Amino acid sequence: MLRAWFGNKGMTMKIKHLGILSAIAVVLLSLSGAAQAGGPGDRGGLCSNATLRGPFSFIGHGEILGLKKSADGTFHPYTAPSILDDVALVTFDGAGGFTRTDFGVIGGLPKGGQTTFNPNQTGTYTVNSDCTGTMKIVYTAGGAVPAGVETDLNIVVAADGTLVESVVYRAVTVAGASMDGQAVCPPDCEQGVQESFEGKKVLVYGFR
Repeated sequence: MLRAWFGNKGMTMKIKHLGILSAIAVVLLSLSGAAQAGGPGDRGGLCSNATLRGPFSFIGHGEILGLKKSADGTFHPYTAPSILDDVALVTFDGAGGFTRTDFGVIGGLPKGGQTTFNPNQTGTYTVNSDCTGTMKIVYTAGGAVPAGVETDLNIVVAADGTLVESVVYRAVTVAGASMDGQAVCPPDCEQGVQESFEGKKVLVYGFR
């Protein structure tokens, strides 16, 4: 009887011990889930503007196809599309701004006839808590590309903040005309483009 009683008591203690461990595991999983979902423990979610900090090398490729009519949003193609290839160094400040220098070729010729990098650009960005976001690039006076040229991108931040994937959703030029003459810049200065850019964090001696 005593052996049975002690045996049952030991079993009860083991069950209680397992119950406590299970409860702890549930709490830890809940806290982990809350952090990943953007709960108060992680200060806003998976990503923020601070996720992007430091230099990133970008490469871009695509086509510039035509102009969008301001009055009704209709697309009017150029006589022939122009292929774009671009490399850039973007340095994010971790607070929503960046500096950028790039070199690009459009239709087989250097942008603006300039064969060196063009640092005359300013930029702003926003990274949402789900790691989506936007970037805006604006060319300023002094470079081969006319001031006022603008490129807006939708972005996704990946690979622990070391990779930026993006697609252009708006491109603004300062001059040009469509093949049919129905869209002329100004005032119809929004281009139709098919362009994507990829940025990777620059690592120096293995350190981010």
